[in-house]
Amino acid sequence: MVESFAGRFCRVEPRRAAAGFVTGLLADLQIKTCWQLAEQAGHGRPDAMQRLLYRAKWDADGVRDDVRKVVADRLGDPDGVLVVDETGDLKKGMHTVGVQRQYT
Repeated sequence: MVESFAGRFCRVEPRRAAAGFVTGLLADLQIKTCWQLAEQAGHGRPDAMQRLLYRAKWDADGVRDDVRKVVADRLGDPDGVLVVDETGDLKKGMHTVGVQRQYT
């Protein structure tokens, strides 16, 4: 699937980081932070993933459109219906300031 939006990245480094990032998001990982995604991609540190999210230049709207097209082409059906579910993630901590339900 990454091939479908690879052209939205100006440089090869963020393109590779994006491929690892998406692969990590789709992996069966219990926790999906930059550290875990980087480890899944074979990196010892999360620097490449963090750079992708904070400093790399890429066309986020174009990637969104490309991913939407891939999903529609592979899963779409003329009679299909998309159901969007707002899912809350309950945080159970008692000692951290601001712990509350986070919506994903």
